[in-house]
Amino acid sequence: MSAGAVRTGIAMLRAGRPVRIAGPAATAILAVETATQELLDLLDPDHRAKLMISGERAAALNLSNERDAADPAAAVVVGRTEWLDAATALAIADPGKDLDRAPIGPLHPVAPECAETARAALDLARAAGLLPALWLLDEDAAETCVAIGDILRERKQPAVEIVARARLPLDGMPPTQIFAFRASDDGQEHVALVIGAFGGKPPLVRLHSECLTGDVFGSLKCDCGPQLKEALHIIGKAGGGVLLYLRQEGRGIGLINKIRAYSLQDRGLDTVDANQRLGFADDERDYGHAAAMLHALGIDEVRLLTNNPGKVTALEAAGIKVAERVAHRMPANPHNADYLATKRKRSGHLLG
Repeated sequence: MSAGAVRTGIAMLRAGRPVRIAGPAATAILAVETATQELLDLLDPDHRAKLMISGERAAALNLSNERDAADPAAAVVVGRTEWLDAATALAIADPGKDLDRAPIGPLHPVAPECAETARAALDLARAAGLLPALWLLDEDAAETCVAIGDILRERKQPAVEIVARARLPLDGMPPTQIFAFRASDDGQEHVALVIGAFGGKPPLVRLHSECLTGDVFGSLKCDCGPQLKEALHIIGKAGGGVLLYLRQEGRGIGLINKIRAYSLQDRGLDTVDANQRLGFADDERDYGHAAAMLHALGIDEVRLLTNNPGKVTALEAAGIKVAERVAHRMPANPHNADYLATKRKRSGHLLG
């Protein structure tokens, strides 16, 4: 098996089709978010399928006491009953429905048969940009097969390839080229802007996670749009550098889940609690793709424009030396002051 199998598995989950996870306890999985009742009935006529949710979501539903005490992020499996259909499973998985539905239950949670299989299956769902909630089916319910080892390897050491490059004139900037990359694991397309000349020293580099609402629409809920513009200005003023634009919307949870998190924030949750209630970690991003992109550009040492020490740690773990961290703070506004405070207090960002 290979990265191609991982990419196929992601596509199948997004399309609402089952995938077999090959490992110590092989099982077929079906994403709760995209599964239809008709397909569930076809694949599980005897109602033996179980529901698996992430440890974070289990904690939000007060099922955390059933988790593995040694692993607070361990998944929880809920046994199937006649009333647990596709719509009810989605209501359990999606916190946006928590305040709009009647109580569900009783739920009978148990630990997954194999923690390694459960973790890999949920990683595949997250990579697909779906809620980390899955139906567990008999392994013969799926033809598409993905090995646990492939999921873990691609998660830790994803590869990228340069598929296109061109000149990209930018207003007020030195000569710039844009490089388009495709990731081996999820097929996502990332880009790098290579700006000006580096002058023989480690280039100034910004890792910028995609933010449609901030970068394109100018949302005031975050500081992403101003950070992007200011990063380009700083790199241009320095004479050159690299900006990586990474497809990691919503700290890696995807656009739809980010909008779900916004809805939860409208109800009073902060950005960390919203992500966790959705079933994700505070920050689902990793920077393996970023490191691979820099390696592909022939860069192995950088001056990193960031307030996030986690980026420094992640790049160095992936073989990129960070010679210097350059601060990149934006002023707050009335709409994002609490968001920035949460980044500082709960996510460790160095914001003053």
